Amino acid sequence: MKITRILWPTDLSRNSSAALPLVLDLAAKYDAEVVLLFVAEDMTGHEPWYGEWGQRHLEAFHRWILKESEARLDQLCREKLQGCPRFRRLILGGDPAKRILETIDTECVDLVVPTSHGLKGHFPFGSVAERVVRHAKVPVLVVRPQTSGDGKGALS
Repeated sequence: MKITRILWPTDLSRNSSAALPLVLDLAAKYDAEVVLLFVAEDMTGHEPWYGEWGQRHLEAFHRWILKESEARLDQLCREKLQGCPRFRRLILGGDPAKRILETIDTECVDLVVPTSHGLKGHFPFGSVAERVVRHAKVPVLVVRPQTSGDGKGALS
């Protein structure tokens, strides 16, 4: 199996950071490029939980998430990825599982390394990793995190 591009989908939680050592080891072993993917979930399609926020507020919140994730990915690249032969980042919006599957195709990914639990690890909303495993056309190596799932980011 030839691995030239590895996709690491991250929600920047402590749980998702559990895959980073393996991603870096595989990238070094295969001299592969690492694509870091953060997907900001689009909240505009959800029903209001406690009253109506309004479309304008949801759009502003989404823009804030995109801006914050860019800053955190910049920090992650600076502080944790110096030893990785090649890496780049993508920040997208939408349904995380769908966007991961699309990225596999558009970026010609050979291997995906997600964690089994991210920020939603304690909620019964369905697993992004499970949907990716079921539908990906490439191997998916799922890492089970050893953290408590407290939602704190890898850089907190």
